[in-house]
Amino acid sequence: MYQIKQAAQAETEIRKSRFIAMALPVSERAQALRELARIRSEHPSARHVCWVLLCVGDSGMDDDGEPSGTAARPIYNVLMHRQLQNVLLVVVRYFGGIKLGAGGLMRAYSQAAVAALDAAEKTPVVALASWWLACGFAHENSLRHWCLQHDLAIAEARYDEQVRLQVSLPLVQADTLRQSLLDNLGGVVVMHDGAVGDG
Repeated sequence: MYQIKQAAQAETEIRKSRFIAMALPVSERAQALRELARIRSEHPSARHVCWVLLCVGDSGMDDDGEPSGTAARPIYNVLMHRQLQNVLLVVVRYFGGIKLGAGGLMRAYSQAAVAALDAAEKTPVVALASWWLACGFAHENSLRHWCLQHDLAIAEARYDEQVRLQVSLPLVQADTLRQSLLDNLGGVVVMHDGAVGDG
């Protein structure tokens, strides 16, 4: 699977209709809906604003008034063919006065989606694991230094009876990093898998 690194846009004209396609990297539905609202506000006179959202654990699509299956479905097919996720692809259509028919619409929306994705830089999706690392206050600096040495960004820190740091790491490196943690800080740091820190 792949994702796009940054927003990309392309415009095509088909039988006097303008199709403006935008591919945007997103990580959740709320972010996608904010982007969609922004795009709608930037194109108030557009006839249709069709979109497809594909992200981990969430997806959605809307033909926005085009005949069912003629806009969002072709966009979705392009995204699946390109093996993309964590993406919102929006195609804004300014109607040019000539009807395209169902087949023509499907080709037009596919072509617009392809053009935007051709302009986008793609990167492989890296599966991540989440760890909570707990230690006494006296060992916090050693733990933070170990995280820095292994390029692990600290997403959250909690201080109660212990210091707890949440880090994300590439899943493929989990075993190696677990062993390194045991070798270097095994007596003073306890590791918990998962996204919550009360384990």
